[in-house]
Amino acid sequence: MELPEEYKRGFKDFLGIKIDLSKRPLIPRPETEYWVQWFINQDHKEKMKCLDLFSGSGCVGVAVLKNIQDSICHFGEIDDAFLEQIKINCSDINSNRYRIIKTDIFSNIDEKYDYILANPPYVAKSRIDEVGSDVINYEPHIALFSGNDGMDIINNFIDNVKDYLNEGGYAIMEFDPQQKDKIKEGEFHKDQFGEYRFVVIKK
Repeated sequence: MELPEEYKRGFKDFLGIKIDLSKRPLIPRPETEYWVQWFINQDHKEKMKCLDLFSGSGCVGVAVLKNIQDSICHFGEIDDAFLEQIKINCSDINSNRYRIIKTDIFSNIDEKYDYILANPPYVAKSRIDEVGSDVINYEPHIALFSGNDGMDIINNFIDNVKDYLNEGGYAIMEFDPQQKDKIKEGEFHKDQFGEYRFVVIKK
């Protein structure tokens, strides 16, 4: 079983940005790139503040900071190695524009945001046989799996997310297309492959 090319190389291109992967976070996916670009293209509040939750490499928040002028982004992540990884990927960004928070979902989040961008662990353990062996062997399980149907963290996130949004703000959450019918609220959007891949939950 061979180490994924992105880990060998040490980085992955994400919306034209070189994202360091030296701490072996989840490798950023093109489906994630698609909805982050969608978000960047929307009209935003001036000096908007967002939270990149389940941040991993930090690719989502870094792309926002580098593409939206005067934006502020906080990064939420539970894994110590990935907190270091985010720091590496923010090294050329003004430190006034970001904050890195160690948090389990919302446990240490103490403010509200205009936008919350979330790529939670959502792979169902019952579908582990469908996941590539290179992913199973090398990518972090903490970033992949969430209960037998993959919904444990998603449900927690949806139940609580509006408490951390400013009035008129919204959250974007990535999910497995097979989970669409289990997600009870929000506006669903397809990815570049025609699959339902992210949901927008408005406050």
